[in-house]
Amino acid sequence: MIYAFDNCLLDVPRRELRRENGLVPIEPGVFDLLQYLIRNRDRVVSKDDLITAVWAGRIVSGSTLSGRVNAARSAIGDSGNQQRLIRTIARKGFRFVGDVRESGAGVAQHQLAQLDTKPDSTGAPAPQLPEKPSIAVLPFTNMSGDPEQEYFSDGITEDIIVALTRLRWFFVVARNSTFAYKGEGVDIRQVGRDLGVHYLLEGRVRKSGQRLRVTVQLLDAITGNPIWAERYDRELTDIFALQDEITASVAASIEPRLIAAEGLRTETRSKHDLHAWDLVARALSHFWKLTAAESETAVAILRQVVQRHPNHAPAHSMLAFALLLSNFMGWTRSGSDKEFAAEIAHRAVELDESDPWAHLALAFLAFIGRHTDEAVRHFRAALDLNPNFPAAAGFMAFALAFDGRSDEAIRWFEQALRMSTRDPFTGFFYGGLSAAHYVAGRYYEAVEWARKAVQLRPGILGAHRCLCASLAQAGQIEEAKAAMSTLRKLQPDLSIAWIKQSVPYTAEPMERFLDGMRKAGLTE
Repeated sequence: MIYAFDNCLLDVPRRELRRENGLVPIEPGVFDLLQYLIRNRDRVVSKDDLITAVWAGRIVSGSTLSGRVNAARSAIGDSGNQQRLIRTIARKGFRFVGDVRESGAGVAQHQLAQLDTKPDSTGAPAPQLPEKPSIAVLPFTNMSGDPEQEYFSDGITEDIIVALTRLRWFFVVARNSTFAYKGEGVDIRQVGRDLGVHYLLEGRVRKSGQRLRVTVQLLDAITGNPIWAERYDRELTDIFALQDEITASVAASIEPRLIAAEGLRTETRSKHDLHAWDLVARALSHFWKLTAAESETAVAILRQVVQRHPNHAPAHSMLAFALLLSNFMGWTRSGSDKEFAAEIAHRAVELDESDPWAHLALAFLAFIGRHTDEAVRHFRAALDLNPNFPAAAGFMAFALAFDGRSDEAIRWFEQALRMSTRDPFTGFFYGGLSAAHYVAGRYYEAVEWARKAVQLRPGILGAHRCLCASLAQAGQIEEAKAAMSTLRKLQPDLSIAWIKQSVPYTAEPMERFLDGMRKAGLTE
């Protein structure tokens, strides 16, 4: 079904909104709300109706609902003051009041011309770039010459599009718009202009015997320059499992690369010229370096964004997470800003309950408070929203490891590492694996993983601490004391009392860890 109203067309099968012949960035939840209001325009829709239809009955706040309605109004050129198309009925709900024309399979030719998803070169104005980063996934090319492999290349393209829509940072162009380019040679920069996106993902699939090679490349559509590329060589066994594996890895890898690219894009611009998202991207370009100094810079920028833009959900979720991680890492004074981080995390969920980073912040808050079951619930909520979320899987593993549930923790660490082998948190996850093996009494394995962690990221103080304790428990006392000497230089305030207060081990694992640290020479 296609709905035409005012100067807009809502294409339900393609999940696209066009206004004045231009593609309008619209989040999936906002699209669903708008579609529901239009479909039920013959009546007033109550808030309960919307919650049931759009949020599947989940509990949402009034401000979240109002924010979603305002976003729908903005997308179609309406506003809360004008209410030309979406009208608020006091104490009853909302009603779509615009004149709507419905079209099914027999769409009039002039409407098809407007809806043609493959732009031409007639000089029509290209869609404007949305404020947040935008990406289109071009149909993967089947290079094997085997028509039977066409379904695999199309299927993996579609799966990646679906996976990327779960990343709340980005606007993702719908499948039908990009499949208009299938089988054609394209100019990257022209496609970027035509679709109104800053980034393009393209890929190729080759089959030889029972082996399959998939190459993927992320490109800057403005310059045509590559940002990231990866190759996957796999045995062709279970085709659907293979498709799922590659999709998960690509989706998990793209998020940090796009955020880093967005941060670099803002460096030459004045802060006064940046939107809320631009400032968040600049902050994250510092935060992902994962050092104390860079984290402090990121937090300072995010505090400014929250003050200037009190309704910008990504700034709230990332500020809360950055504060809590900095505290966990020992980059800030133990317990500092914890109450403020809790307030910001809850506000982030209120602003956008579908933001997995907001749920990650709430999970981390419970984790450092030693409330493991509560933390696991929030980590799972984040993974429900984005199944390809290495940070949620990895830090859930931390919570389980610090609670003594080592084998379960190791499975989650391994899953996080499979999602993205080059994730910024990889060094942290190595340190977590060390902790999980330590708690299980496998001290030699704990030493091995701790060494990998500090080699990859020398500033991970937790991995240094685990290395000291593991060496001591493995009977390598002299090496443990040498490692402790290095650690004391990195963390001069370290003591048994500090660990009891700041490291979120639960009771039994804490006693075992303190025993190792005392053997390594740490004093009270």
